[in-house]
Amino acid sequence: MISAVVLTKNEERNIEQCLKMLRFCDEVVVVDDGSTDSTREIAQNFGAKVFSRDIKMDFSDQSNFGMEKARGEWILFVDADEGVSEKLGEEIKEVTSVFGDFVGYFMKRRDFIWGRWLEHGESGNRKVLRLIKKGSGKWRRRVHQYFEIKGSTSELVNPLLHYPHPTVTSFVDSVNRWSTWHALANKEEGKKASLSKICFWPLGHFLKNYFVGLGFLDGIQGFLFAFLMGFHSFLAWGKLWILQRSFSKA
Repeated sequence: MISAVVLTKNEERNIEQCLKMLRFCDEVVVVDDGSTDSTREIAQNFGAKVFSRDIKMDFSDQSNFGMEKARGEWILFVDADEGVSEKLGEEIKEVTSVFGDFVGYFMKRRDFIWGRWLEHGESGNRKVLRLIKKGSGKWRRRVHQYFEIKGSTSELVNPLLHYPHPTVTSFVDSVNRWSTWHALANKEEGKKASLSKICFWPLGHFLKNYFVGLGFLDGIQGFLFAFLMGFHSFLAWGKLWILQRSFSKA
């Protein structure tokens, strides 16, 4: 049995298409973070099990909650702005229908931004662990989370399709939100911000994406992606520095 877990918040623009592409799953669990649009109603109409739960700036805790509510032996984690192609769905059904040594499967995620598939930089080379055997581990870290898995993993052939940020404004809004969560996560991990990290790490992030990772081959979309991810790094370290200052004065 395959269960899909989808985290949502005001995703009425994406959720219908996402759920249509998950029809091969035996169950869909939606964990909604207080949507004020029709996200929950759309999900319920598609037969999903919908839970309302405050995310409390912690993606991992929300994902672990969804995994607990899922009944399947295998759990597929999908974002509302992602899509599972027919070929990927067939591959997922195939690998989960046979007994094997693997308890998790990575898949390459392809980003479609502003009319173009990104093929380079961190966006064009990202592999994500999203198909997991229940009981094999837990999600860790409040943002940019990772799955702490116990057992062997493999990689699927077909990619997961990602349609993020329909506008530059929505990308900037996400960067602002996630950088706050990232700063909190860094603080929890004992990391310290400094002038050099605030100034040079964002530049290094941009150069790695745009030049080393050949992001320039993705045109203006590649430049904007590299620039905004560098800006994310700048905000995260800057916000961590402010957190350090506020706690030192407390």
